[in-house]
Amino acid sequence: SEWRRAWVYGRVWRRTMRFSNLVRRAGRSCYYPRVRLVRSDGWRDRVSVRLLHGQDPDEFRSSADALAHSFGAVSCRVRQDKPRRLWLDLIHADPLRAPIAPPALAELSDLIDLRKVPVGITETGRRWLLRLLGNHLLVVGSTGAGKSSVMWSLLWHLAPAIAAGHVQVFGIDPKGGMELGRAPGLFRRLVFDNGGDAVELLEDLAALMRSRAETFRRAGSAAWTPTSGSPFVVLVVDELADVVAYQTDRGLKARAVNALQVITSQGRAPGVGVVGQVQDPRKAVIEFRHLFPTKVALRLDEPDQVDLALGDGARERGAAAHEISEDTPGVAWTVVDGRRAVERARAFHITDAHLADLNRYLTAGRPTPLPLPPAPASAPATVLGDAA
Repeated sequence: SEWRRAWVYGRVWRRTMRFSNLVRRAGRSCYYPRVRLVRSDGWRDRVSVRLLHGQDPDEFRSSADALAHSFGAVSCRVRQDKPRRLWLDLIHADPLRAPIAPPALAELSDLIDLRKVPVGITETGRRWLLRLLGNHLLVVGSTGAGKSSVMWSLLWHLAPAIAAGHVQVFGIDPKGGMELGRAPGLFRRLVFDNGGDAVELLEDLAALMRSRAETFRRAGSAAWTPTSGSPFVVLVVDELADVVAYQTDRGLKARAVNALQVITSQGRAPGVGVVGQVQDPRKAVIEFRHLFPTKVALRLDEPDQVDLALGDGARERGAAAHEISEDTPGVAWTVVDGRRAVERARAFHITDAHLADLNRYLTAGRPTPLPLPPAPASAPATVLGDAA
């Protein structure tokens, strides 16, 4: 790090600042942004810069390409750190360039920690972990960005727990089963449209959630735990906008939105988690996206879509989902509510062969799942635990 600070940046820093118009002049004096420290990770250099009075990070963002070329990097990310401080991430190689195979099903344990479900590898080489317990997950990305990689990686690692009855998964696939129908053995109940059956499933889950909350309240329990005797419930909705925004029947649309808002606002404590996928990050499409504490953005088309998908200020903190290459599906940026840091990672590459193995694993010798608590008497007649 110190060698690169002196040899790569120290020799040409002032000249690069002048040529990039990132200096300030007062009379005959010229003032330069100062390098505080350099940390080299092999594939990138992190350069901490102290800004001049009157400067803002946008000046460096507009010169990011010029800075990358000046310092021999492939690209340059600008992240705001503290007032008058920012990080320049000068990328020399992409550690997430190659697809990542998932671990073998035989190596997975049915006692998975729902607070840390592995779905891939971060660019720093650590496991990419997503929380399901007490959480909802919104996955946003353009067509072909690899949204399904995140969803299938989650379900791949949940498979032993699903087989043991510790987790039950319900699914809605408005595309007629083109996605979720590739491994139907995972799902306790699976709907292949965005019509009445999908709305009924959502309302049944909302009723189940209320029933569980009442049961836990009477038992003096604040929230679902692995020892509560009830399976953790995961609802997967592929193309969430088809259910809550593009539905032409106003009555069905209103029922779907109401049920999903109830589940996402109240379902975390009773042990119900939602995984929703959507292409369009606009608030007009998903009005209640604030109810998803964890947001994952894969490749997006426009820079402005980054903050729409991940929340205000995400692009300032370094999330560059609009710069993800089309050649790296499954690469994403993650933001968790309450955390300032953003994380770049790549989901495991789940192939058709993997899905065939997954389906066989869950349909051959699958034990009887733990029963779900009955829904209240006022709920729809379908009982989720008895659904085929």
